Amino acid sequence: MFNSYERVCAKTLYAYIDAGLMELNNMDLWLKLQRNTKPKRVREDKRNLGKSIEERPSEINDRTTFGHWEIDTVVGKKTKDQPVLLTMTERLTRYQIVIKIQGKHEAAVNETIRSLSQDNPNFPHLFKSITSDNGSEFAGLSETLFGLSDVYFAHPYASWERGTNEKHNGILRRFIPKVKSLKDYTIQQIKQMMHWMNHLPRKILKYKTPTESILFHFNQIQGTYSSLVPS
Repeated sequence: MFNSYERVCAKTLYAYIDAGLMELNNMDLWLKLQRNTKPKRVREDKRNLGKSIEERPSEINDRTTFGHWEIDTVVGKKTKDQPVLLTMTERLTRYQIVIKIQGKHEAAVNETIRSLSQDNPNFPHLFKSITSDNGSEFAGLSETLFGLSDVYFAHPYASWERGTNEKHNGILRRFIPKVKSLKDYTIQQIKQMMHWMNHLPRKILKYKTPTESILFHFNQIQGTYSSLVPS
């Protein structure tokens, strides 16, 4: 028998064996060979697409100012070469923009956002900030909107941090089931869906529609945004 001060724990004993201080080796320890002897590594998120949502000002979080959007893509049939929908929801007015784009990839998103900014001379006043998830299709969002809008990225697997957009994408699913190919929907049909959503009275808006709410803010800004608000 060994005295308590002469005893070592299993971890220390294994360390002695690994260091070659004992006549045994790991091949003599059947149980240890079944264990993962490699040190556990914490995998770091290598992608740093831009500013974290933690840096987002309180005025955006509290919905006290207009012009702050959430963005995502809605996928139909999950096969290659399928178009997707780019959706953007304004946090204060709940107005939703729905645009059919070529695919769920960075180039298609950047091209659409760039076109949207070029068509609206007061884009920085209308789109003060955009909050996105960490999808690869939004990898170039910060660069595309540099000098125009602030871009924030939600935490991975935290869809509730873009809850407004997620909820409105759920409404859009009433028209577009997940297994349905978006090739089957024309641009005009997409606009009709967008029109229906934005003309639906909301209790949170005191039963005004998102279109009525956003037009109120448009009137405070010089310029026209008719391309964003179809009749």
